[in-house]
Amino acid sequence: MAYEIPVTQARAELAELINRVVYGGERVVVTRHGKPLVALVSAADLERLEGLAESEEQRTVSTVTALGSVPPGGQERQRFGIAAEHRGPEAT
Repeated sequence: MAYEIPVTQARAELAELINRVVYGGERVVVTRHGKPLVALVSAADLERLEGLAESEEQRTVSTVTALGSVPPGGQERQRFGIAAEHRGPEAT
């Protein structure tokens, strides 16, 4: 769980907050009017978050690529009443 602190207080205690994040392993959420504004996390946490985002992006690209390489089936066209199909430039 993250420690929450108002932005006005965070300004006055920035050095202490950095120490809590770096040495105490805490995560600090800075709020404005009670709503989360930013979060202070360690550089290691940031690397993990960025790695997760890249991993998710790669999975999405792989899934879309795999879906795009599935050849259209004739049975599905007949079943759903599809009379036309898209052919790429290489099919001409």
